[in-house]
Amino acid sequence: MASIPIPVREVKNGSVDEEEEEEVASSPSLHPDAYATLSHDETNGVPLDTHWTFWIDKATRGATAAEYEANMKKIYSVSTVQSFWSVYNHIPDVSELSLRYSYHLMRGDRRPMWEDEGNQNGGTWRIKVSKRDTSRVWKELLLAAIGEQFEGHLAPGDEVCGITVSVRERDDLLQIWNYDCALTSQATLMKKIHSLVPDVVFSAEFYKPHQTHHAYEGEKSQMGGMMLVNS
Repeated sequence: MASIPIPVREVKNGSVDEEEEEEVASSPSLHPDAYATLSHDETNGVPLDTHWTFWIDKATRGATAAEYEANMKKIYSVSTVQSFWSVYNHIPDVSELSLRYSYHLMRGDRRPMWEDEGNQNGGTWRIKVSKRDTSRVWKELLLAAIGEQFEGHLAPGDEVCGITVSVRERDDLLQIWNYDCALTSQATLMKKIHSLVPDVVFSAEFYKPHQTHHAYEGEKSQMGGMMLVNS
């Protein structure tokens, strides 16, 4: 299958080109030759419990929700194990992405936005990872999500609805989105994550409801702020 063209890091004289920081994420698109393979994988592959959608975006300081949405690009929706691998294996590795870019894998048709109807009452477990471990942790979290491995580590009525990896200057940021922030006190999701990558040490790990972000633009209800994660 042909690769998906996505902006990647360009290093010149030991540093990233300053002009790169001002670029807007180009629209990633599958090469026309790829659709036949993906069509076959979607028709004949092993079905996932739900379909999932790959997205990419680039963070811009001070952007409104509308500006963020305009910069957010859908890569492809997958509903089988085979089509998941077809897309995953033909987009650049996280280590190749430019600074401030993020990949997302969202359940169903949810957009990777706090204000999305399927996300607005939830939040994210946020973990900071050394760049040497980012690609591996991202892959393990994706496989756990599409394999519904987190299901037994959440309260009844809750679900993992997305996984995000964001490229940052120092440690990278990974987020695990859930549907209902009110149910997180009953979750043992971080124990599951530690079991997936037992040799990886996170420099930070905490949970934050979407509505507590200062930039959240949806209707807010009363809820707590950031919580340290020990479970």
